[in-house]
Amino acid sequence: MAIEVRPATRFADVQTMVGPKRPDANVCWCLSYRIPSKENLALSGTARGERVKELCREDPPPGVIAYDGDEVVGWAGVHPRADTGFATNRRIPHVDDLDVWSVWCIRVRPGHRGQGISHTLLEGAVAFARENGAPAIEGYPVDNKGEKVDLTMAYVGTRALFLKAGFRKAADTTSVLNGFPRILMRLDLR
Repeated sequence: MAIEVRPATRFADVQTMVGPKRPDANVCWCLSYRIPSKENLALSGTARGERVKELCREDPPPGVIAYDGDEVVGWAGVHPRADTGFATNRRIPHVDDLDVWSVWCIRVRPGHRGQGISHTLLEGAVAFARENGAPAIEGYPVDNKGEKVDLTMAYVGTRALFLKAGFRKAADTTSVLNGFPRILMRLDLR
């Protein structure tokens, strides 16, 4: 298996990973952390997908997509923290004044899980941030201490996933997801 991770410039591929089965459904589209909360709450139905389509045309796009050949198998939301909800999130601290990037969502399609694709996606997100001049990249995974994480909440990743990619714990947070505390993990890219 040769998984390739590329910038998420093709809307159809992002839609495959984070879009709803019904275009008018009010699902996340991975916008919850990417755009201001007020805008996120105001968007509904097909407007959510249209907003993602706009983000895919921006430079840089809203994340990265993993491919197995031509098949879309994964997604990671990654962008400068200043452009995300983490810029003003009171539960996730700022470690310093660096213009860090955030990776907030890692998803692997059913049927492709358990093959290490999340590790490849995180590596691809790091490479994407580095190629776009990020001095460091952060993630906010759960510190589940090896316990099972509900699949619907596993999108933030686990401490072990980030440790394996070379990140280190930089701070505690006051955020809790699925009963597990979230921690701030960081990787210096300089």
